[in-house]
Amino acid sequence: MSLASPVLPPKVLVPLAPGFEELEVVAPVDVLRRAGAEVTLAALEAKLAVRGRNGLTLVADTRWDALGKVTYDCVLLPGGPAVALLRRHVALLAWVRDQDAAGGWLAAICAAPTVLLDAGVLNGRRHTAHPSVAGELPRAELGEAVVVDGRLITSRGAGTALAFGLEVAARVVSPTQAATVRTAIAA
Repeated sequence: MSLASPVLPPKVLVPLAPGFEELEVVAPVDVLRRAGAEVTLAALEAKLAVRGRNGLTLVADTRWDALGKVTYDCVLLPGGPAVALLRRHVALLAWVRDQDAAGGWLAAICAAPTVLLDAGVLNGRRHTAHPSVAGELPRAELGEAVVVDGRLITSRGAGTALAFGLEVAARVVSPTQAATVRTAIAA
């Protein structure tokens, strides 16, 4: 009789700040949850209800300061005007550095690769980003929708959010699960 341990679903952390780009949260989170990942939305501010740039309000699962020492397989950073808040959040920058040092996945879309820059984890790695931050990220491969470099996944913006979510699911969950989701949502 085998007493094999159950396979736990991958855990993905998504920090939410006011002004997040809705599509860059909703599309990847939906894809990841369909693929079987356990996704936690963590509000960076006191309120769990976080309003996006276009007025859509999402209710986070928890507050950032209540996360404790949970380990996540992936930290996914959405873009939009909220990136300015993400870049100033000292604890988030430290979390990103720790995630990278531990060999965990980092995923950033739109202007969020600038958070990776500020955390000091982007150096020498291939990446893409939104053209609005090209001045800060001169090595960004702006012609690419999604770029993967090791355990770093970046994407250009809201128009690439679905492709980004599917790539994150393929890498963090499994290629098979991502393909299943791709087929299901295309039907």
